[in-house]
Amino acid sequence: MGITIIFILILLCCLIIWKASDGFEVASEYLGRNMSDGVRGATINAIASSIPELFATMFFLLILKDTESFSAGLGTTAGSAIFNGMIIPAVVILVVLFSGVAKSIVVSKKVILRDGISLIIAELILILIISGSTLYWWHGLILMLTYAAYITFMFSTMTKNDENSEENEGIEEEEEEEEEEEKSIFKAIWSLDLEFLVIGKSKIKSSNAWVLLISSMLVIGIACFMLVIFCEWLGNPTFEIPGLDFVFNGLDVPIMFVAVIIASAATSVPDTIISMKDAKKGNYNDAVSNAIGSNIFDICFALGFPLFMYTIFYGEITMSPEIVQFSSELRILLLILTVAAFFIYFIGKKMGVVKAYMLLALYLLFTIYIIGRSQEAEFANNISVYLIDIYNLIAR
Repeated sequence: MGITIIFILILLCCLIIWKASDGFEVASEYLGRNMSDGVRGATINAIASSIPELFATMFFLLILKDTESFSAGLGTTAGSAIFNGMIIPAVVILVVLFSGVAKSIVVSKKVILRDGISLIIAELILILIISGSTLYWWHGLILMLTYAAYITFMFSTMTKNDENSEENEGIEEEEEEEEEEEKSIFKAIWSLDLEFLVIGKSKIKSSNAWVLLISSMLVIGIACFMLVIFCEWLGNPTFEIPGLDFVFNGLDVPIMFVAVIIASAATSVPDTIISMKDAKKGNYNDAVSNAIGSNIFDICFALGFPLFMYTIFYGEITMSPEIVQFSSELRILLLILTVAAFFIYFIGKKMGVVKAYMLLALYLLFTIYIIGRSQEAEFANNISVYLIDIYNLIAR
């Protein structure tokens, strides 16, 4: 009963993040209207939709304040990166093809090479710099500088979109005008329509687009704060919901395993929504680059910034041997799955149903491994040994 309640509360957090992501999508689309093909998805969309991972990692560090805090933060960012790389492209492919939006999906090889290679480099840096049991402020700084280099490269190679965005905005406003007239403030609050609550019937512009983006971030931040608390309850052997004089049983597993599956999937909701909307509009490059760009943001900034700030204020983080081992194998597993997904994206001219099922199969295998690892299953422990051997080969 208690676990069911927690899953319902986690689902509620997912719904709030999902609705707030609509505001992200509207604001980021306007702010990135003049960016070239694929750049908006890899930068503004990726940053905006990855704010949940940043908040979740920060809250794990601030709430737990122990060695498990970093492991939970790493679990969230790594798990989210795997979710983004496997689930989002697969969902995009299936939604577009089965809904009849298009008969085939073609993504620029240039976009796949640019973002895919950047992601693999970022993951190698993560493996190489965090190779011991103690974490310092400069670890977080290196990760943030890696993301700064990626962003600098993206914008330095970007060319402006020559399309008349003002005409497109006018068409969209005319299509939505009748719908907005039917809305009320009460319906907007009930449905968490941040676009209507912040902008109303006014024309979107840079000033209110930023307000909408920040408002969406705040709402998602609150949802992520609650998500971290619920994940902590779920991982504990027992937990007590405030106001109820009753103790519930949790899963009694390390918080890192809960973060890898539950928290990572919940915080990836905005990435999924934005990619799906881009794909339905035919912006396939943005849809895929958002997923990959989000991974780079997760690994470099959503993990690097909280790590940097925490170690500045509270000092170094010393991890237990168990956490060092699992975090090491998780990073290697992330790299292996990323390389596999990269070849799935790159090989062939089109993204079809077969590729979607291959990506879903990879994520299913990852989930089975994580569950098996949390239960000390023999097959998972055997895989763990091989992953650690690969890690030692790369890191030492």
